[in-house]
Amino acid sequence: MKILVTNDDGIFSPGLFALKQAMDVCGQVAVIAPDKNRSAIGRGITIGESLNVDEITFSDGSTGYSVDGTPVDCVRLASLGFLDWQPDIVVSGINLGPNLGDDITYSGTVAAAFEGIMLGIPAIAVSIERAEEYQFEPVARFTAGMVGKIVENNIPGTILLNINAPNLPLASLNGAQVTRLGKRIYRDQLVEETGGDGSPGRKRYHIYGDDPSYHEEEGTDFHALNEKKISVTPIHFALTNLAGMEIIRDWDLNALVAPEGAC
Repeated sequence: MKILVTNDDGIFSPGLFALKQAMDVCGQVAVIAPDKNRSAIGRGITIGESLNVDEITFSDGSTGYSVDGTPVDCVRLASLGFLDWQPDIVVSGINLGPNLGDDITYSGTVAAAFEGIMLGIPAIAVSIERAEEYQFEPVARFTAGMVGKIVENNIPGTILLNINAPNLPLASLNGAQVTRLGKRIYRDQLVEETGGDGSPGRKRYHIYGDDPSYHEEEGTDFHALNEKKISVTPIHFALTNLAGMEIIRDWDLNALVAPEGAC
């Protein structure tokens, strides 16, 4: 089993190292990750610039590669020949903080895994609740078990498994559950700040930072974590809105091509 491990928190994140060590027992592992924190960058890529890659040594003596690009760049490097083998699976994480519900559309952790399935490679994104002291081992071992299940069941490269875990020791977990994505309630506010750099015409604003909430529904990833369970949500990349196609199918789109079609 050839496994690519990456993340969005950066090459020196303790979550990445914990995941890498868990993957070591599953097969041949390569670690390619951003050189710094790239949280919430989503599916961003580096265009028009070269990527610098540095070899680094982890505390266990193994090596990894630090890239001054995005999580997606890291997966692309691996798939386009940086490694002398193609990954059989992409495993991204362990993210320091959950990626639940609507959050996955912003997440660099999930974006790296999405790049795997875009390339036809099964993928896993792994995240843990934010804490001052992390309990990585339970979810790291669980993820290693999921890698084995993917191989055993020949899961196709169109499925991404989004795993979120409570930050709890093994004895305190209530198992694991297959879930659907829940719904976030964001509480962002536009706040104008004072004390900018004094540039004429420039204003300074703060938008993000207030802790979001969520809709409480059974069967969601949010609910599973609240019940002290590891959440596993299968995700795919089919974005076409079929119901939307039916809504506009009978519109006379050809009439809009004509000059008089403009509003």
